[in-house]
Amino acid sequence: MSGADLHPIDLESPRFSIKKPQMRFDRQGDRTDDERLAAARRAFARDFGRAAAIYLEACIRCGQCAEACHFYVTTGDPCYTPIRKLAPFQEIYRREMGPFAWFYRLLRLGPEVTAAQLEEWQALIYDACTLCGRCTLICPMGIDIAALVARARHAMFAAGLVPHELWAVAERAEREGSPLGATPTVLKERIAWLAEENEVDIPLDRERADILATLSSIEIMKYPQSIVALARVLNRLGESWTLSTQGYEATNFGMLSGNTAWQRDMSMKLIEAALACGAKTLILPECGHAYEALRWEGANMYGRPLPFQVLHISEYLATAVREGRLKLKPLGKSVTFHDPCQVSRRGGATQAPREVLRALGAELRETQDSGALNWCCGGGGGVVTIHRADPLRYRAFEIKMAQIDARNPEVLTTSCSNCRQSFDDGRAHFRWDRRMGSLLELVAEQLAD
Repeated sequence: MSGADLHPIDLESPRFSIKKPQMRFDRQGDRTDDERLAAARRAFARDFGRAAAIYLEACIRCGQCAEACHFYVTTGDPCYTPIRKLAPFQEIYRREMGPFAWFYRLLRLGPEVTAAQLEEWQALIYDACTLCGRCTLICPMGIDIAALVARARHAMFAAGLVPHELWAVAERAEREGSPLGATPTVLKERIAWLAEENEVDIPLDRERADILATLSSIEIMKYPQSIVALARVLNRLGESWTLSTQGYEATNFGMLSGNTAWQRDMSMKLIEAALACGAKTLILPECGHAYEALRWEGANMYGRPLPFQVLHISEYLATAVREGRLKLKPLGKSVTFHDPCQVSRRGGATQAPREVLRALGAELRETQDSGALNWCCGGGGGVVTIHRADPLRYRAFEIKMAQIDARNPEVLTTSCSNCRQSFDDGRAHFRWDRRMGSLLELVAEQLAD
């Protein structure tokens, strides 16, 4: 459906309803509904600013964001219209902060938001939004809907309305330093095993290094060959680099859950580790939300500009290719690249992996709507951790399978381990015969002698 085919959407229509009952998950004690609602309002007000006010006033209800959302497109359910996911917070804005808030309250215009309504809306804020930003890109009014949903998560966390699986991994990351149990002790053991098994030097806790490399728990626990690939590339280039047990986990579940204090804690571990070893560059792993958390929000968490460069691993590889330092053997195969939303669409590093693939001599077979318009894998934003969201996520994944099958590549690759995990899960669910690979691992396999 094109934009011309769309009709204005009535967001107040009763057909916008959430049919699935939601669970309450409150780790802040037995609070009353009024206390929970007040906490959500305070959190929403704390995050509120001029940009958010402009966004909330700008929506013309054209419906184009719906056609940009993989959850709406695959279900046809209007409740998944992206801007609709913010309905309770739009009402809070109108009644508490808008230019006519006094008038709304005086005449009791519009429904007053309740704790029960926020509880009902939990599924839209968490289960049905990967924060991929495709709706933001499409919006003719330039509304950053993804950013507003992220702010809404701050309020939902304050009200104790985070899905329990997402809360559990975020709390574990805050407590142990890793959402998947990849503690510093586990990291040391893994590094020692990988170094010996693969006969590669993987430096850990060097006092001084020009580059601090970081990882995601998914790589440490599920895709450890990515760590070997990272070491082989950096060693081949003769870089002064290290991993650090003081700051290695780049995945930021504080950000995904909506807890800004945890988000800052997780970011500061990386920042302080980089400062401690005097790093000039911090390399982020193949993880989309890690890129957003540190590259674009890290300075806000730090309180001033970061005193080192932050690069996604694909950007680092592309730079090394451009400078003529990274020599690669021809791959000689057709490749389709899946763009991670937070790196490409939200982060702007769309061309970096393509530079690397050109250096590999690969025949790049782009899917329809590739690059910044790429469809999300369906598992970002923490959605892959929420079990009750699985049926919805699998529906969204059908878009990816159809697009990739239409191009029929010999090799499928990406630069996000979370996307890779989502593809593995979708592959198993649908018994699909394609396997997602790692761009970094592909490069390591093709290093020229």
